[in-house]
Amino acid sequence: MECLMDHIVLNAENDENMMAFYAEVLQMQPERIQEYRAGEVPFPSVRLNSDTIIDLFPKKMWQKSAQAGQGRGNLNHFCIALNKGEWKNLLGRLKANNVEIEEGPVPRWGAHGTGTSIYFRDPEGNLIEARYYEGHHGSEKCLLGS
Repeated sequence: MECLMDHIVLNAENDENMMAFYAEVLQMQPERIQEYRAGEVPFPSVRLNSDTIIDLFPKKMWQKSAQAGQGRGNLNHFCIALNKGEWKNLLGRLKANNVEIEEGPVPRWGAHGTGTSIYFRDPEGNLIEARYYEGHHGSEKCLLGS
């Protein structure tokens, strides 16, 4: 399976400091910052490149799972993007290998807008999101740049 990294999610203790660092110090393009501050979206993002974003989750989004012993450090999860056919094949392999789908399919925001995602864990407990974007005409391999 070949795919591109869609996004990573960092758990932020101080979301304003994190947004300022990534946008001003690293000069990454901010996304949805105004919408986040207005309470219209649950988290802001910064763009790493045309295919990849970094989502900055405020404490209210991750505190409960961290207290339950899930997740590791600042990394909440990572996301891979596939074309729809590869995504369906992956879903079949996960089921065939008795890998629990923790959430999904559900619509989620990513580097190319809203896509359809599932969430599952690797053998060490790392949360992985796999998604496809409807109508994206990527190669028949993996995607695209999710």
